[in-house]
Amino acid sequence: MTSPLTSLTVTEMLAALRAGDFSCRELMTAHLERIQELEPKLHAFISLYPERALVAADAADARYIAARKNDSSDLPALLGLPLAVKDLITVAGMRCTCGSKILENFVSPFTATAVQRLIDAGAIVVGKTNTDEFAMGSSTESSAYGPTFNPWDISRVPGGSSGGSAAAVAARMVPAAIGSDTGGSIRQPASFCGVTGIKPTYGRISRYGLVAYGSSLDSMGVFNRTAADSALLFGIMAGHDPLDATTMDVPVPEISLSEPHDLKGLRVGVPREYFIKGIQPDVAERVKEAVETLRSLGAAVVDISLPHTEYALPVYYLIAPAEASANLARYDSVRFGLREPEDQLWEMFRQTRGKGFGPEVKRRIMLGTYALSAGYYDAYYGQAQKVRTLIKRDFEEAFKHVDVIACPVAPSTAFKLGEHIGDPLAMYLEDVFTLPTNLAGVPGLAFPVGFDRNHLPVGIQLMGSHFKEDILFKTAFAYQQITSWHKEIPALH
Repeated sequence: MTSPLTSLTVTEMLAALRAGDFSCRELMTAHLERIQELEPKLHAFISLYPERALVAADAADARYIAARKNDSSDLPALLGLPLAVKDLITVAGMRCTCGSKILENFVSPFTATAVQRLIDAGAIVVGKTNTDEFAMGSSTESSAYGPTFNPWDISRVPGGSSGGSAAAVAARMVPAAIGSDTGGSIRQPASFCGVTGIKPTYGRISRYGLVAYGSSLDSMGVFNRTAADSALLFGIMAGHDPLDATTMDVPVPEISLSEPHDLKGLRVGVPREYFIKGIQPDVAERVKEAVETLRSLGAAVVDISLPHTEYALPVYYLIAPAEASANLARYDSVRFGLREPEDQLWEMFRQTRGKGFGPEVKRRIMLGTYALSAGYYDAYYGQAQKVRTLIKRDFEEAFKHVDVIACPVAPSTAFKLGEHIGDPLAMYLEDVFTLPTNLAGVPGLAFPVGFDRNHLPVGIQLMGSHFKEDILFKTAFAYQQITSWHKEIPALH
């Protein structure tokens, strides 16, 4: 049964904590009980730290009590907020398995910059969420620790690779969860689970502490139930980090989303290439209805073209595996992680990597190694980078005429567990609408806009120009002020 405390949004929780309506321990206990109730059904987490979370909650309560005693309002913005973190992102003293056996017993000695900023703002990490192994997947089925199940229908996937984070937020196990997005791994699970998820501009949020998959594509973001909640956490996570040379020293705008507003003057582009043959009719209809809702709020809707969209899938599956093959070379059983006992060095490498990596990771390492090999580099990886530039230019040209691009997140709603396991290409096609955003480095925001005929969530994706996340949040906020899809709760008992 859902506790009234777990049904609150982040902004509602924080306001109630400041008002003294309930304590941080009561809030944390309600969420831990919700996790205990639903975790056997959903398997959203790999590791949980309830005792550590309760100690932190008591410390937060002490700060609230002291502030009230001193009549002070000088408190961290997120004090007492329960938070989950994808198990691809480091938190000091917690396991970081990356969903892989090769890092099964690895405990991180440091915390990712973005997570540390949330902790410094008062958030409390309750545990690490399930993920496709090394973020390589679109369903959370490639995790070495078993799949996560969709809260709306446990016979279906939650999306991936951040499926554990999306499912935890959708099921009210936590009000906020951190994820990562290399080719759609925040937006697609957000769509499948009916929550809000932001993939920021590449370089907007530090990747320090995010275990690398595709270094030129990876971004860290957040799941919440509303755009207002996501904007709050995004504002704390974002900003330059001297520990990550790829972060940009660009001011992070203060995003105020408290008063309802219209969208007069906003130009929304709808790319014709995203409504392709084979898209689930319910998905296309719900997205088009949402676009009409934006029009009713004053936005101008413009038909646009992103002509190189069809090349995004092959380009991504050359660039991402190539970068992964280099990044995953560090797991050689010497410094950390799984180590198979062998007398010969090369045999130790072979045995460890053979047993430690799952089939999808091995597939992508081999694809990437082939694309980078002598005689094939120019034909494959080099050509892919050239086409990537064309995809980026498509977006640059489009944003000369529109402020926001609206399109489906995925061609279908959540598919059945095991449906694509034996067909890698079918699995890869699930990301066909999200990959271009990563290749171009622009921000993308996904949020729910209705259900299909099986009562599975349908999401819309808004894309913006570089560092224009504020426009995406404001657009989604305006939509959520007059709709209630984001308030729907899965019927789990």
